[in-house]
Amino acid sequence: MFVEIVFVGLPIDRDEVEEALEAAFELDGEVTGAGSGMGRCHLDLEIVEGSDTTAALERLRAVLSDLGVADCATLNVSE
Repeated sequence: MFVEIVFVGLPIDRDEVEEALEAAFELDGEVTGAGSGMGRCHLDLEIVEGSDTTAALERLRAVLSDLGVADCATLNVSE
């Protein structure tokens, strides 16, 4: 599963989000890309095939919530 996480008005440094995601998905995923421009930034998260996608998305939302950035994030999910 591939998740593009798009942020608008991110109140913290994107690197902080990336580090938290790398720690949370150490065994079953990885951040594979990032970018910024035009007042937006994004992180690309690749979840290992065969992982529980529902649990992975719940974990992703929990990480974003814990960081206080869930409200400025949009998740674009593709299988």
